Amino acid sequence: MGSATAHGPRLGVWIIGARGSVATTVVVGAAAVAAGLTAPVGCVTEQEDFRGLGLTAVGDLVFGGSDITGTPLVKRAEQLVTAGVVPADLPDSVRQALAAADREIRPGVGAAAGPQAPQATAVARQLADFRERHELDRVVVVNLSSTAPQPAPHPAFADLAALREALAGPEPVLPPHALYAYAALAAGCGYIDFTPSGAMLLPALDELARTIGVPYTGNDGKTGETLVRSALAPMFAHRALRVRAWSGTNLLGGGDGATLADPSAAASKTASKARSLAEMLPDPVEGEVHIDDVPALGDWKTAWDHIAFDGFLGVRMTMQFTWQGCDSALAAPLVIDLVRLLGHAMARGAVGVQPQFAFFFKDPMGAREHRLVAQYEHLLAWTRTPV
Repeated sequence: MGSATAHGPRLGVWIIGARGSVATTVVVGAAAVAAGLTAPVGCVTEQEDFRGLGLTAVGDLVFGGSDITGTPLVKRAEQLVTAGVVPADLPDSVRQALAAADREIRPGVGAAAGPQAPQATAVARQLADFRERHELDRVVVVNLSSTAPQPAPHPAFADLAALREALAGPEPVLPPHALYAYAALAAGCGYIDFTPSGAMLLPALDELARTIGVPYTGNDGKTGETLVRSALAPMFAHRALRVRAWSGTNLLGGGDGATLADPSAAASKTASKARSLAEMLPDPVEGEVHIDDVPALGDWKTAWDHIAFDGFLGVRMTMQFTWQGCDSALAAPLVIDLVRLLGHAMARGAVGVQPQFAFFFKDPMGAREHRLVAQYEHLLAWTRTPV
């Protein structure tokens, strides 16, 4: 549809939650990297292992999206400067890129009464218009909206025909984030579920992706505590040290903290954290993960983990770690990596769930592997497989 540049195909990035902290950091960071104003620290795809893959250059990513708020991206970037997330000089330096992305942000779809089919059609048209106006080769839609509860069971989720019939009916069936996933796939876009929404776990949406012939990946970006767990847990397993208990406490501020204060919203995140640990260790492990909202932390988060384990002769030992980081700065480079990689998967004709991207997720769809090094090796193996 579009013509590839000297740096690779032009790729559109449509972000659900386009004025959020992570999305704003993605746009600021991509513009800064493209202009040579900052090094691509944290961008996996900028490492030597991915040279020569033909990925879209960071400067050839074209941003748009949707959001229910109207705060301009420049203002959001200035707010992130105040929060210590974005360097003070960057918003002015990349103002043009922020304004260009801001012009492509459309009002978000809310939970409205009535048939949802017209809403899905309208979003799909927005995506098609975005692709055509910018002469893009492909478009990847990324869900960066707030964590949402898993959609409640419904007969319409079992297959595509039933879902289409239900969407034309008088009552809403899909929550907004899942309706976006439906519209994105229907428009022929790749889809990334970076939040633990569970939309792409619905059989009807998987069927839609395979019917249209587009790839998708998720679930829940792995940026902090679970990243450390996925590196540490294999160490205990490989050294035959029996882990008896592993408890974690997460302190979050900002929008995520407020959202996850709702137990129904936090359930999917705590479940994914617990599941990964159980699948990496050979024995049952006691302990739980707790998430607490601490508004004063803003965009920063702290995770404290306590590990109790047995060594030789049953000697009891412990390990503790504290992870403190900026959520947006941790997540943004992974979003850039994922859109480039999923765009490449689209160019290779990939269809349906893409398990090779498990490296980036807490609860990866289509994969049971949670060990960080093994996940990275699987990702590299995919990049080196001839098309």
